[in-house]
Amino acid sequence: MCRSIKPLFNYDPPATEADVQAAALQYVRKLSGFVKPSQANQAAFEAAVAEIAAASALLLAQLESHTPPKNRAAEVVKARERFARQQARRS
Repeated sequence: MCRSIKPLFNYDPPATEADVQAAALQYVRKLSGFVKPSQANQAAFEAAVAEIAAASALLLAQLESHTPPKNRAAEVVKARERFARQQARRS
């Protein structure tokens, strides 16, 4: 759906409030089609971001996993390696 929204569950270190807020903002931007809403839509936009962030934080707090948490830094390295391989194949 939105490439800049990353999975936040079952990572070490756990997702921060800022991570959840950023994901909610990206979701509302994608859904609304606005990067920056007009003044007339600003309140609705901000309310939606706040509600989605709250629902997301609640979801993350309630989820359970039987697998060990993934290392966030290691996952970033893997993603960069995948990207480099994709770029090499395209060249």
